[in-house]
Amino acid sequence: MAIVTSSTLNAIRTAFRKNFEDGKTKAEPMFNAVATVVPSTTKSNTYGWLGQWPGFREWVGDRVLKSIKEHAYAVINKDYESTVAVDRNDIEDDNLGVYGPMMNEMGYASSVFPDELVFPLLAAGFTTTCYDGQYFFDTDHPVNDEVDGSGSDTSFANAIVDGGYVGEAWYVLDTSRSLKPLIFQERKSAQFVAMDNPNDEAVFTNKTFRYGVDCRCNVGYGFWQMAVGVKKELSNQTLWDAINLMRSFKADGGRPLGLGKNKLTLVVPASKYQLAVTINERDQIDVGGVTVSNELKGKFNVISPDFL
Repeated sequence: MAIVTSSTLNAIRTAFRKNFEDGKTKAEPMFNAVATVVPSTTKSNTYGWLGQWPGFREWVGDRVLKSIKEHAYAVINKDYESTVAVDRNDIEDDNLGVYGPMMNEMGYASSVFPDELVFPLLAAGFTTTCYDGQYFFDTDHPVNDEVDGSGSDTSFANAIVDGGYVGEAWYVLDTSRSLKPLIFQERKSAQFVAMDNPNDEAVFTNKTFRYGVDCRCNVGYGFWQMAVGVKKELSNQTLWDAINLMRSFKADGGRPLGLGKNKLTLVVPASKYQLAVTINERDQIDVGGVTVSNELKGKFNVISPDFL
């Protein structure tokens, strides 16, 4: 039987931390493809500038101060944790082999955890509001027709919905700008912690050493103009419909935003991944029984997240 000493516990902690770090390297998270990582230093961040697209006018007379309303869109950080309990008997019996893979998996889970927050938020965009008070994917986002906000609102849709469609939604995103359509707000990155003092109350009461990870973060929506949500069959035509819709988006004052021109990100559920790859990579397609060139070849970065 092994004696539980400080040096033994230090060695175990070091090994578990290495298992954790090794697990992190095995992950391939996808959230960075659609979300901007915004550092946070407080309990929450307020994104009052959302909706303000900078533009230029001829400078005649005094500067014109934009009176676009400030949107009180706040993202409040939340606490998350994952913990593994190690029985003291397993240390005394030198039976720690099972815990290494668990710590490894904890590291993997820490790396992909942002995916667990970001992509469900994208999927919830048809029923969850963004900075302008509308659903992120909606048919009537208001945009003022005057730069200074004195005009009337024009409505824009960033949702394509077929009422008879029963399949899963998919999404076309423009991720070419400094801010992506979604926000991953990080207050504290995942940190490995150990509660392995032999005199700890949990050890005395339950013979349990605790090892875990915790973080503080949350997710939110950026500009709705950078995303089109589609509840309609995936095809070359519906992809063109989404692109053309995004190309029509304007900022306050009627200024075109120039979105939808560069390589876009196509986010699809697993059920549509094969079709999406086929559309994106095939040289030719069939249109009404006629084989024609596929103008959409290579237009997209196709991703199919596990947590969509």
